[in-house]
Amino acid sequence: MDQAKKSLKGTWPQAIGTFLLPLLVVFGIRWIIIEPFVIPSGSMIPNLLVHDHIFVKKYSLGLKIPFSDYWLARWRTPKRGEVLVFRYPENPDVFYIKRLIGLPGDTVVVQGSGKITVNGEEWTLKEHAPLDDDGFRYYVESVGEQKHVVRFYGSPTASSESKEYKVPDHEYFFMGDNRDQSSDGRVWGFVPEKYLVGPASIIWLSCENTLTSVSYICDPRQIRWQRLFNSVQ
Repeated sequence: MDQAKKSLKGTWPQAIGTFLLPLLVVFGIRWIIIEPFVIPSGSMIPNLLVHDHIFVKKYSLGLKIPFSDYWLARWRTPKRGEVLVFRYPENPDVFYIKRLIGLPGDTVVVQGSGKITVNGEEWTLKEHAPLDDDGFRYYVESVGEQKHVVRFYGSPTASSESKEYKVPDHEYFFMGDNRDQSSDGRVWGFVPEKYLVGPASIIWLSCENTLTSVSYICDPRQIRWQRLFNSVQ
């Protein structure tokens, strides 16, 4: 009887450990390594579509204290042209995804609906596709060796009006690739460094619509198979 009690007592720590260990591994991966996000809007069209499910490399920039915005260590600073997830400055409980345009100390000039110059260097635009039926044009935008496609409604320089943004220390300036249909740094300003989450990595799932009963789960009948496992450009 005593031996049976000892054996029973001995199983409790093992049972608790068996239950907690997988949870710690899962949460550790989300805290430190990668985290899934779902694209909620069309502000990053054509590169990211509504209901694209992506992985974000949280470890890429550094290590944060779990459940906080404070960095324990930083491996590197983000690069201009990267697509990053961050906390929305006006409501940190909400996550946004945009393309990084300006680093701390940069002077960004945006002409018309989104032609960019950073520190006097123009980001070149080369026509990628003709005017579509909805009135949009697509261009390959280049910054150094980084190239990606952006979308404009009509011409990117239809207006000669330009606006200058001086990026403060420890803050960043972001814009959407869907230049005429994006609420971004041109509207709500700069993103503090502590709100950066990490760069977008791959699209692991994508669908035209979600289930009616569960809005965050893809309808398996409407999966965009051609987008699965594409890298985020």
